[in-house]
Amino acid sequence: MEFRFDDLKKIADEPAARMLAMGNAKLRSQPALPASASVPQMLQALQEDGEFLDMLHMLAVALPPREAVWWSCLAARDLVGHDSHQPPVPLAAAERWVFKPDAENREAARQAMELADIDDDTVYCAMAAAYAEGSLGEGELANAGAPHNAVSASVLCMNMKSLADTADTFEHHLEMLIARALDIGRGGNGKRHDKQEGV
Repeated sequence: MEFRFDDLKKIADEPAARMLAMGNAKLRSQPALPASASVPQMLQALQEDGEFLDMLHMLAVALPPREAVWWSCLAARDLVGHDSHQPPVPLAAAERWVFKPDAENREAARQAMELADIDDDTVYCAMAAAYAEGSLGEGELANAGAPHNAVSASVLCMNMKSLADTADTFEHHLEMLIARALDIGRGGNGKRHDKQEGV
């Protein structure tokens, strides 16, 4: 039988507990797993325990930064429209960085984060992109390390914002968010019905 969490080739083959510790993250639940348990094993245990929000948290920590930022961009699109050609500046900047993760686009994401309207939730996408290299930015900021959980926390927040906007379809939407992350973890683009190559 096919294992739901097979072939997550974008996710590093290292213990889930180590990833969580390195990312300064802690799950609400504590599955009875050995310290050496992999991310797929952790996800399976969380699913069996019905800890779906912890699955989001684990995936936010486990996905590489670029893939995680893209996952957050899809969640932001849930709020502003997937077909919108004029997304908020922070979201647009994060999407540009995903498709071309160079210093210029990263700096644009950092500026978008700093100048975002206070009620613009897509700022979390720009924040994740700005901190994706592990520092606070380019130039002099490159010498200042970003918080260990900066990317994963931003990505999780964006997904939670998307989830909070779907009270009537909460369970379905939660499942979709998880499915997106798993697809991205396999090298897809996170769009469940779109089989184009991933980012």
